[in-house]
Amino acid sequence: MKLSSFGYHVKQGFKNIGRNKMFSIASIATMTACIFIFGAFFSIIMNVNAIRTDLEQRVGVTVFMNEGVTDDQMTQIGDQIKAIDHVTSVTFTSADEAWSQYQEEYFESNPALAEGFSDNPLANSANFTVLVDKIENQDAVVSQIKAIDGVRQVNQSSGAATTLKSFNRLFTMLSVAIIAVLLVVSVILISNTINVGIEVRKDEIGIMKLIGATDSFVRAPFVVEGLILGLIGSVIPMVILYFGYNALMTKVLTKFGFLSSMSGVLLSVKQVFVYVGPVSLILGLGIGLTGAIITVKKHLQV
Repeated sequence: MKLSSFGYHVKQGFKNIGRNKMFSIASIATMTACIFIFGAFFSIIMNVNAIRTDLEQRVGVTVFMNEGVTDDQMTQIGDQIKAIDHVTSVTFTSADEAWSQYQEEYFESNPALAEGFSDNPLANSANFTVLVDKIENQDAVVSQIKAIDGVRQVNQSSGAATTLKSFNRLFTMLSVAIIAVLLVVSVILISNTINVGIEVRKDEIGIMKLIGATDSFVRAPFVVEGLILGLIGSVIPMVILYFGYNALMTKVLTKFGFLSSMSGVLLSVKQVFVYVGPVSLILGLGIGLTGAIITVKKHLQV
Protein backbone atom coordinates (compact mmCIF):
# COMPACT_ATOMS: atom_id res chain seq x y z
CA MET A 1 0.00 0.00 0.00
CA LYS A 2 1.32 3.43 -0.95
CA LEU A 3 1.98 5.94 1.81
CA SER A 4 -0.46 8.39 0.20
CA SER A 5 -3.20 5.73 0.15
CA PHE A 6 -2.49 4.84 3.77
CA GLY A 7 -2.76 8.50 4.76
CA TYR A 8 -6.03 8.81 2.85
CA HIS A 9 -7.56 5.81 4.62
CA VAL A 10 -6.49 7.07 8.04
CA LYS A 11 -7.88 10.53 7.25
CA GLN A 12 -11.18 9.04 6.10
CA GLY A 13 -11.33 6.89 9.20
CA PHE A 14 -11.12 9.94 11.43
CA LYS A 15 -13.65 11.76 9.22
CA ASN A 16 -16.08 8.87 9.65
CA ILE A 17 -15.80 9.21 13.42
CA GLY A 18 -16.34 12.98 13.13
CA ARG A 19 -19.40 12.55 10.94
CA ASN A 20 -21.02 10.26 13.48
CA LYS A 21 -19.90 11.91 16.71
CA MET A 22 -22.82 10.81 18.82
CA PHE A 23 -22.65 7.19 17.65
CA SER A 24 -18.86 7.18 17.97
CA ILE A 25 -19.02 8.57 21.51
CA ALA A 26 -21.73 6.06 22.41
CA SER A 27 -19.66 3.25 20.93
CA ILE A 28 -16.50 4.33 22.79
CA ALA A 29 -18.45 4.73 26.03
CA THR A 30 -20.00 1.29 25.72
CA MET A 31 -16.69 -0.24 24.67
CA THR A 32 -15.06 1.45 27.66
CA ALA A 33 -17.72 0.03 29.97
CA CYS A 34 -17.43 -3.46 28.48
CA ILE A 35 -13.62 -3.57 28.62
CA PHE A 36 -13.65 -2.04 32.10
CA ILE A 37 -15.98 -4.81 33.25
CA PHE A 38 -13.84 -7.35 31.41
CA GLY A 39 -10.64 -5.97 32.96
CA ALA A 40 -12.14 -5.85 36.44
CA PHE A 41 -13.50 -9.36 36.08
CA PHE A 42 -10.20 -10.58 34.65
CA SER A 43 -8.39 -9.05 37.66
CA ILE A 44 -10.78 -10.84 40.00
CA ILE A 45 -10.23 -14.10 38.11
CA MET A 46 -6.46 -13.75 38.48
CA ASN A 47 -6.69 -13.05 42.22
CA VAL A 48 -9.20 -15.84 42.82
CA ASN A 49 -6.95 -18.17 40.87
CA ALA A 50 -3.95 -17.08 42.99
CA ILE A 51 -5.91 -17.70 46.20
CA ARG A 52 -7.18 -21.04 44.89
CA THR A 53 -3.66 -22.12 43.97
CA ASP A 54 -2.43 -21.11 47.41
CA LEU A 55 -5.23 -23.13 49.05
CA GLU A 56 -4.54 -26.12 46.82
CA GLN A 57 -0.90 -26.09 47.85
CA ARG A 58 -1.89 -26.04 51.52
CA VAL A 59 -4.23 -29.03 51.29
CA GLY A 60 -1.69 -31.72 52.01
CA VAL A 61 -1.69 -35.45 52.67
CA THR A 62 -0.18 -37.13 55.73
CA VAL A 63 1.91 -40.26 55.29
CA PHE A 64 2.42 -42.71 58.20
CA MET A 65 5.02 -45.48 58.22
CA ASN A 66 4.87 -49.09 59.43
CA GLU A 67 5.92 -49.90 62.98
CA GLY A 68 9.59 -50.67 63.36
CA VAL A 69 10.70 -48.62 60.36
CA THR A 70 14.24 -47.34 60.97
CA ASP A 71 15.42 -43.75 60.54
CA ASP A 72 17.31 -44.72 57.39
CA GLN A 73 14.20 -46.31 55.93
CA MET A 74 12.18 -43.18 56.75
CA THR A 75 14.77 -41.08 54.94
CA GLN A 76 14.50 -43.36 51.90
CA ILE A 77 10.71 -43.13 51.97
CA GLY A 78 10.96 -39.34 52.12
CA ASP A 79 13.33 -39.30 49.13
CA GLN A 80 10.95 -41.51 47.12
CA ILE A 81 8.04 -39.20 47.89
CA LYS A 82 10.05 -36.14 46.82
CA ALA A 83 10.82 -37.82 43.49
CA ILE A 84 7.10 -38.18 42.63
CA ASP A 85 5.84 -35.79 39.96
CA HIS A 86 3.69 -32.83 41.16
CA VAL A 87 5.02 -33.04 44.76
CA THR A 88 6.09 -29.55 45.82
CA SER A 89 6.95 -30.05 49.49
CA VAL A 90 7.70 -32.89 51.89
CA THR A 91 7.95 -32.13 55.63
CA PHE A 92 8.96 -34.76 58.17
CA THR A 93 7.52 -34.79 61.70
CA SER A 94 9.14 -37.18 64.17
CA ALA A 95 7.20 -39.03 66.88
CA ASP A 96 8.62 -36.71 69.56
CA GLU A 97 7.63 -33.64 67.57
CA ALA A 98 4.13 -35.07 67.07
CA TRP A 99 3.77 -35.65 70.82
CA SER A 100 5.04 -32.15 71.57
CA GLN A 101 2.53 -30.61 69.14
CA TYR A 102 -0.25 -32.72 70.66
CA GLN A 103 0.59 -31.48 74.17
CA GLU A 104 0.60 -27.85 73.04
CA GLU A 105 -2.77 -28.25 71.37
CA TYR A 106 -4.67 -30.34 73.93
CA PHE A 107 -2.82 -29.89 77.25
CA GLU A 108 -1.99 -26.21 76.95
CA SER A 109 -4.30 -25.20 79.81
CA ASN A 110 -3.19 -28.08 82.05
CA PRO A 111 0.32 -29.31 81.13
CA ALA A 112 0.44 -31.48 84.27
CA LEU A 113 -1.86 -33.99 82.55
CA ALA A 114 0.88 -34.80 80.03
CA GLU A 115 3.21 -35.80 82.87
CA GLY A 116 1.02 -38.87 83.50
CA PHE A 117 2.42 -40.47 80.35
CA SER A 118 5.73 -42.16 81.06
CA ASP A 119 6.32 -43.00 77.41
CA ASN A 120 5.43 -41.25 74.19
CA PRO A 121 1.90 -42.47 73.35
CA LEU A 122 2.49 -41.37 69.75
CA ALA A 123 5.62 -43.47 69.29
CA ASN A 124 4.42 -44.74 65.91
CA SER A 125 3.11 -41.43 64.62
CA ALA A 126 6.17 -40.17 62.74
CA ASN A 127 4.86 -38.85 59.43
CA PHE A 128 5.47 -36.89 56.28
CA THR A 129 3.24 -33.98 55.25
CA VAL A 130 3.13 -33.85 51.46
CA LEU A 131 1.95 -30.87 49.41
CA VAL A 132 0.97 -31.13 45.74
CA ASP A 133 1.03 -28.43 43.04
CA LYS A 134 -2.62 -28.87 41.98
CA ILE A 135 -5.53 -30.50 43.73
CA GLU A 136 -6.36 -32.46 40.56
CA ASN A 137 -3.04 -34.31 40.90
CA GLN A 138 -3.49 -35.30 44.54
CA ASP A 139 -5.21 -38.66 43.94
CA ALA A 140 -2.46 -39.80 41.56
CA VAL A 141 0.24 -38.77 44.03
CA VAL A 142 -1.53 -40.59 46.89
CA SER A 143 -1.72 -43.77 44.81
CA GLN A 144 2.02 -43.67 44.18
CA ILE A 145 2.79 -43.00 47.84
CA LYS A 146 0.67 -45.97 48.96
CA ALA A 147 2.75 -48.22 46.71
CA ILE A 148 5.99 -47.29 48.50
CA ASP A 149 7.35 -50.07 50.73
CA GLY A 150 7.08 -49.17 54.41
CA VAL A 151 4.08 -46.83 54.09
CA ARG A 152 1.28 -47.85 56.45
CA GLN A 153 -1.40 -45.22 55.82
CA VAL A 154 -2.01 -42.08 53.77
CA ASN A 155 -4.58 -39.57 55.01
CA GLN A 156 -5.98 -36.98 52.64
CA SER A 157 -8.71 -34.40 53.00
CA SER A 158 -11.05 -35.76 50.34
CA GLY A 159 -13.77 -33.26 51.24
CA ALA A 160 -11.53 -30.25 50.66
CA ALA A 161 -10.14 -31.78 47.48
CA THR A 162 -13.62 -32.44 46.06
CA THR A 163 -14.79 -28.92 46.96
CA LEU A 164 -11.81 -27.29 45.27
CA LYS A 165 -12.23 -29.42 42.15
CA SER A 166 -15.92 -28.49 41.88
CA PHE A 167 -15.09 -24.82 42.45
CA ASN A 168 -12.46 -24.94 39.70
CA ARG A 169 -14.94 -26.31 37.17
CA LEU A 170 -17.72 -23.89 38.13
CA PHE A 171 -15.44 -20.86 38.18
CA THR A 172 -13.95 -21.73 34.78
CA MET A 173 -17.37 -22.13 33.13
CA LEU A 174 -18.69 -18.91 34.69
CA SER A 175 -15.61 -16.96 33.58
CA VAL A 176 -15.85 -18.19 29.99
CA ALA A 177 -19.59 -17.41 29.84
CA ILE A 178 -19.26 -13.84 31.13
CA ILE A 179 -16.28 -13.02 28.90
CA ALA A 180 -18.10 -14.43 25.86
CA VAL A 181 -21.15 -12.24 26.54
CA LEU A 182 -18.98 -9.13 26.88
CA LEU A 183 -17.22 -9.90 23.60
CA VAL A 184 -20.47 -10.38 21.69
CA VAL A 185 -21.98 -7.15 23.07
CA SER A 186 -18.87 -5.15 22.16
CA VAL A 187 -18.72 -6.49 18.58
CA ILE A 188 -22.42 -5.68 18.05
CA LEU A 189 -21.93 -2.10 19.29
CA ILE A 190 -18.93 -1.44 17.08
CA SER A 191 -20.76 -3.01 14.16
CA ASN A 192 -23.77 -0.74 14.66
CA THR A 193 -21.60 2.38 14.82
CA ILE A 194 -19.75 1.51 11.61
CA ASN A 195 -23.05 0.54 9.96
CA VAL A 196 -24.31 4.10 10.51
CA GLY A 197 -21.15 5.47 8.87
CA ILE A 198 -21.62 3.21 5.88
CA GLU A 199 -25.27 4.24 5.47
CA VAL A 200 -24.19 7.90 5.42
CA ARG A 201 -21.65 7.15 2.67
CA LYS A 202 -23.71 4.52 0.86
CA ASP A 203 -24.04 6.53 -2.36
CA GLU A 204 -20.37 7.48 -2.28
CA ILE A 205 -19.38 3.81 -1.83
CA GLY A 206 -21.62 2.84 -4.73
CA ILE A 207 -19.98 5.39 -7.03
CA MET A 208 -16.50 4.29 -5.94
CA LYS A 209 -17.38 0.70 -6.73
CA LEU A 210 -18.79 1.65 -10.15
CA ILE A 211 -15.62 3.50 -11.18
CA GLY A 212 -13.49 0.49 -10.27
CA ALA A 213 -12.51 0.90 -6.59
CA THR A 214 -11.47 -2.41 -5.08
CA ASP A 215 -13.18 -3.89 -2.04
CA SER A 216 -10.05 -3.42 0.03
CA PHE A 217 -9.89 0.29 -0.90
CA VAL A 218 -13.52 0.82 0.10
CA ARG A 219 -13.12 -1.26 3.26
CA ALA A 220 -9.91 0.35 4.57
CA PRO A 221 -11.33 3.63 6.04
CA PHE A 222 -13.98 1.73 7.97
CA VAL A 223 -11.40 -0.74 9.25
CA VAL A 224 -9.32 2.23 10.42
CA GLU A 225 -12.43 3.66 12.08
CA GLY A 226 -13.06 0.39 13.91
CA LEU A 227 -9.44 0.17 15.06
CA ILE A 228 -9.47 3.76 16.35
CA LEU A 229 -12.71 3.19 18.25
CA GLY A 230 -11.32 -0.06 19.64
CA LEU A 231 -8.04 1.58 20.66
CA ILE A 232 -9.70 4.51 22.45
CA GLY A 233 -12.28 2.21 24.00
CA SER A 234 -9.55 -0.01 25.47
CA VAL A 235 -7.04 2.63 26.62
CA ILE A 236 -9.54 4.64 28.71
CA PRO A 237 -10.72 1.72 30.89
CA MET A 238 -7.14 0.46 31.30
CA VAL A 239 -6.04 3.81 32.76
CA ILE A 240 -9.04 3.82 35.11
CA LEU A 241 -8.44 0.19 36.11
CA TYR A 242 -4.72 0.66 36.71
CA PHE A 243 -5.08 3.49 39.21
CA GLY A 244 -8.36 2.14 40.61
CA TYR A 245 -6.97 -1.34 41.26
CA ASN A 246 -3.82 0.04 42.89
CA ALA A 247 -5.82 2.34 45.18
CA LEU A 248 -8.32 -0.39 46.05
CA MET A 249 -5.65 -2.95 46.98
CA THR A 250 -3.80 -0.42 49.13
CA LYS A 251 -7.01 0.54 50.94
CA VAL A 252 -8.21 -3.03 51.42
CA LEU A 253 -4.93 -4.31 52.85
CA THR A 254 -4.62 -1.23 55.10
CA LYS A 255 -8.21 -1.06 56.35
CA PHE A 256 -8.85 -4.77 56.80
CA GLY A 257 -6.08 -6.06 59.01
CA PHE A 258 -7.19 -9.70 58.78
CA LEU A 259 -6.34 -9.62 55.07
CA SER A 260 -2.75 -8.54 55.69
CA SER A 261 -1.71 -12.19 55.80
CA MET A 262 -2.88 -12.48 52.18
CA SER A 263 -0.68 -9.64 50.96
CA GLY A 264 1.70 -12.22 49.52
CA VAL A 265 -1.15 -14.05 47.77
CA LEU A 266 -3.16 -11.16 46.30
CA LEU A 267 -1.58 -9.83 43.12
CA SER A 268 -0.05 -6.37 42.80
CA VAL A 269 -1.17 -3.97 40.08
CA LYS A 270 1.98 -4.74 38.06
CA GLN A 271 1.39 -8.50 38.26
CA VAL A 272 -2.20 -8.06 37.08
CA PHE A 273 -1.52 -5.60 34.27
CA VAL A 274 1.26 -7.67 32.76
CA TYR A 275 -1.68 -9.74 31.46
CA VAL A 276 -4.73 -7.46 31.69
CA GLY A 277 -3.12 -4.57 29.79
CA PRO A 278 -2.07 -6.42 26.60
CA VAL A 279 -5.17 -8.65 26.62
CA SER A 280 -7.51 -5.66 26.89
CA LEU A 281 -5.64 -3.73 24.20
CA ILE A 282 -5.72 -6.69 21.81
CA LEU A 283 -9.36 -7.25 22.73
CA GLY A 284 -10.30 -3.65 21.92
CA LEU A 285 -8.47 -3.65 18.59
CA GLY A 286 -9.82 -7.09 17.76
CA ILE A 287 -13.41 -6.09 18.50
CA GLY A 288 -13.05 -2.94 16.42
CA LEU A 289 -11.50 -4.83 13.52
CA THR A 290 -14.03 -7.66 13.67
CA GLY A 291 -17.00 -5.30 13.88
CA ALA A 292 -15.70 -3.29 10.92
CA ILE A 293 -15.00 -6.28 8.68
CA ILE A 294 -18.35 -7.95 9.42
CA THR A 295 -20.30 -4.75 8.81
CA VAL A 296 -18.50 -3.57 5.67
CA LYS A 297 -18.74 -7.00 4.05
CA LYS A 298 -22.53 -6.70 3.99
CA HIS A 299 -22.38 -3.45 2.00
CA LEU A 300 -19.76 -4.21 -0.60
CA GLN A 301 -22.25 -5.63 -3.09
CA VAL A 302 -23.58 -2.84 -5.30
